[in-house]
Amino acid sequence: MLKEIYIQNLAVIREAVIPLNEKLNIFTGETGAGKSILINGINAVLGQRCTKDIVRTGCDKAVITALFTDLTPDICDKLDELGISHDNEEISVTREISADGGSVSRINHRTASASLLKEIGAMLINIHGQHDNQVLLDSDKHMKILDDFGGDNTLLDAYRASFRELQHTARRLGELKKQEQSRIERSRYLNDIINDIGELELSEGEDETLEKEYSAAKDSEKTIIAVKAAVQAITGEEAANDMIVSAENEISGYTDSNQAINVLYERLSAAEIELADIASELEALADKIELDGQRLDYLGTRLNSINKLKRKYAEDVSGLIRIYDEACREIMQLESSRSEIEELTDKRDKLLHTVTEQAKALFEYREKIAERFISQVTAELEFLNMSGVVIAVRHEKGKLTVNGMDTVEFLISANKGEEPKPISKIASGGELSRIMLALKSVIADKDSIPTMIFDEIDTGVSGKAAQKIGIKLREIGKMRQVICVTHLSQIAVMADNHLMIEKNIVGDRTETSVTQLDMEGRVAEIARIMGGESPTALMLDNARAEIERAMKI
Repeated sequence: MLKEIYIQNLAVIREAVIPLNEKLNIFTGETGAGKSILINGINAVLGQRCTKDIVRTGCDKAVITALFTDLTPDICDKLDELGISHDNEEISVTREISADGGSVSRINHRTASASLLKEIGAMLINIHGQHDNQVLLDSDKHMKILDDFGGDNTLLDAYRASFRELQHTARRLGELKKQEQSRIERSRYLNDIINDIGELELSEGEDETLEKEYSAAKDSEKTIIAVKAAVQAITGEEAANDMIVSAENEISGYTDSNQAINVLYERLSAAEIELADIASELEALADKIELDGQRLDYLGTRLNSINKLKRKYAEDVSGLIRIYDEACREIMQLESSRSEIEELTDKRDKLLHTVTEQAKALFEYREKIAERFISQVTAELEFLNMSGVVIAVRHEKGKLTVNGMDTVEFLISANKGEEPKPISKIASGGELSRIMLALKSVIADKDSIPTMIFDEIDTGVSGKAAQKIGIKLREIGKMRQVICVTHLSQIAVMADNHLMIEKNIVGDRTETSVTQLDMEGRVAEIARIMGGESPTALMLDNARAEIERAMKI
């Protein structure tokens, strides 16, 4: 709860220490005394936007410090998550607003951002002002009010978890389907690469090995051809050996008569023998040279295929293997994407069924809650002198959203016999305040926020209706801390802690003070509200009687 507020140099408040208790705290004071400044100060501590105009004239800065005690487990868990200590389940929150427009926020003397103050402040205090009645005029907010009343978010939490998973799945599926056409074209291109290069089943450095083998085989082929040509030149038709034999025959008849011819004849005979021997050795050499014609053809064909791919892709064999491997990996990914589409489609369909069934269960739950809600709010409205008002809940099925498949709108009939219509078309300002109070009342025991602040809850009401509002505020104060600013005595008498905001002239400056009233102070203040600045003895007696009567409620 909010235990104490310290204010320094905030508008017309020079300095004030405001003690609060855990029940109903009422602030009263003359119009213009500065009651709104108090709310502005609390808003500042909660991280709301504030301007340098609220700094007291002539001062460097305004300081507002709020002490919160008896923190709830939810708040303690949040503070632990943020690494903020909370000894004895207490924290102090400070906001300093400089006259130059800057501001500094602290939690337990540790600097904190305004957004952090907002996050924690939303768990500490719920401020209901005149503008909050707009919630009743906005049908989009009615479902949350109904869910808060129900108090059990098990079905809603489960539904939202499934719905968000459905959204994520559908979004991913949509992205994959958008990519499908380009994926098909890419797949065709990759398959061409895989077929083109994969057909050869290349190995690293194969082209160099094949080139060496092919070169050696071609050399062997050329050698055999040359050797056989040489043998043919020696032994074939009109070959060297036959020409030598012919020459021998020409001069054989003159060897006996001419010694010189005989010597040359013998040399020709020796040459014939030598050539025959050379031819024989050449043939033997040719037989020894290995040449696999089929292998040579294979080498030539494979090298030609490899060289074509190298030219086509402007890569060596290593590059071709890399391109092939990359294409294989990518095609697997693309196939995986297609598989993912099928899986996601199946998952989406199952999730859609699950979400639809959960939405139906949530609709039925809200249908039951709506009946109880109408009954309890109607009872509260009757208590608040609005017995002629009929409240209804228009609960219809629609499309699936993060909140379910249903829509909720509160309807009222201000006069008996009239058909209930949207609140925005029927309710007056005073009625809105009492309807909101009725709603706050029925969800008070379910709300985890420990402090509720009502600013101008009495707008547009008086008399018995005001008294009923005061009683209702007192009842809520028994369940949680309530802070209320009012100008009605019927509400003020219900206070467990009554504080008066008063404006005075000190020297040549206006100052607003906040005083915690004892019984006599309360009597005087209630009498002032009831009858003016100079209450009679009768007014004082009436004020005392009203306070004592309220204390018994």
